[in-house]
Amino acid sequence: MDPRITSFLSADRGAIRPHEAKLDFLARTADAFWIAAGLWLACKLYPQQVWESRYSTAAAVGVVVFYLVGQIQGLYRPWRAEPIKSEFTRVWLCWGFSVPLLLLLGFVTKTSEDYSRIVVLTWFACAPALVSAWRVALRLLLQEMRARGHNTRTVAIAGASALGEDLARNIQRSPWMGMRMVGFYDDRHISRLHPMDPAVGEVKGDLDKLVAEAKQCLVDVVYIALPLRAEPRINSIIRRLQDTTASVYLAYDFGGFDVLRAQWGQVGRVPVMSVVENPFHGVEGVTKRMEDLILGLLIMAIIALPMLLIALVVKLSSPGPVLFRQRRYGLNGEEIIVFKFRTMTVMEDGAEVKQATRGDQRVTRFGALLRRTSLDELPQFIQVLTGQMSIVGPRPHAVVHNEQYRALIQGYMLRHKVKPGITGWAQINGWRGETDTLEKMEKRVQYDLAYIRDWALWMDLKIIFLTILGVFRGKNAY
Repeated sequence: MDPRITSFLSADRGAIRPHEAKLDFLARTADAFWIAAGLWLACKLYPQQVWESRYSTAAAVGVVVFYLVGQIQGLYRPWRAEPIKSEFTRVWLCWGFSVPLLLLLGFVTKTSEDYSRIVVLTWFACAPALVSAWRVALRLLLQEMRARGHNTRTVAIAGASALGEDLARNIQRSPWMGMRMVGFYDDRHISRLHPMDPAVGEVKGDLDKLVAEAKQCLVDVVYIALPLRAEPRINSIIRRLQDTTASVYLAYDFGGFDVLRAQWGQVGRVPVMSVVENPFHGVEGVTKRMEDLILGLLIMAIIALPMLLIALVVKLSSPGPVLFRQRRYGLNGEEIIVFKFRTMTVMEDGAEVKQATRGDQRVTRFGALLRRTSLDELPQFIQVLTGQMSIVGPRPHAVVHNEQYRALIQGYMLRHKVKPGITGWAQINGWRGETDTLEKMEKRVQYDLAYIRDWALWMDLKIIFLTILGVFRGKNAY
């Protein structure tokens, strides 16, 4: 549960602040040590390089920049309730943003020439490896300690509800979090309570008893799992728990809403939660754009000559233009023109666009090969560099198909909260090509929305890798 959820209380009502990481000082000190150690090791690997004061300065600046980026990225928040993979990824992401800043500082201060390029490049590789390695080792040690009953926190759940039971099950499944369930507490009559599985826990008493035990320091964390319609009861229990040292979190199941990329934020002093949002705001947006630019330029350098050869064969093999242009929806539903190598004898882009089917007579002989291998999509890498598209994202459909399916599939247009992609989560999971039934399109949309909800940099890299592996299989592509 995101600690920021507690900020739903305004300051004048006595906001309950999230529990600070007890190991925060250790984390910062160790990060600084390993960043400096990475530079020292880089110097040792090349005997001709001697550690001098300029390298001490570089290490100190590297630590400060990493601290600043890490603070913005939430690297120094508590990670107890999150998997190791998330922390590992965040370390590399923070260092990924730190490197350009360090290079910029070297350029602005005209000191970049003072440092060995091979040493600096080695440092850039060693530092995040060492920082992430020690953090993973620490997490594994802490998880083992917590699984053995050490460094634990006692947890109580206010509300014997289905949500509370689900929360308790998740705590039980994750002993590495070091959370030990005390029980459930609820004022309602037993006939109104959710039938609780005894294996999960039992109702220990009412909310008065919960407050009393919290005052005796028998409870470290309280999760309030009451329905939002019980606002008066929620306010009451929060006010009473403010007279204790327990950390308080408000749990709520937003599954009743069609939530897309939910996250907390504030408008002034008013806390809000996004129910439908583009995941690529702020740092995430910069990360996504850097990914598109770096990988896009690299791929363009590789495919430039093949694209010229394909264009020549398309032109010589059948009459018509080299490129096929079609109106499709881009980011926020804005109309864009998508380019592909022409694979058919027709150029449909009107009120009726027929999807390609198996044995379609409109597909040229060379076009069939391009479609099976997805090589007809290569011109879209130019649109990735211009910012109209992304390498990974929901595949764009013809405008007429968008208008058809938006009326039939709930949440269809949410696909356009992000830029359309050349490949996507739906495509690598087999939902590519002809959608001759509504069920097939619903499945494609389901995967597209799952991609938007779960996006992470590693997910994009995985999709790109799997796309390259499967590019010659040509499944469902006609």
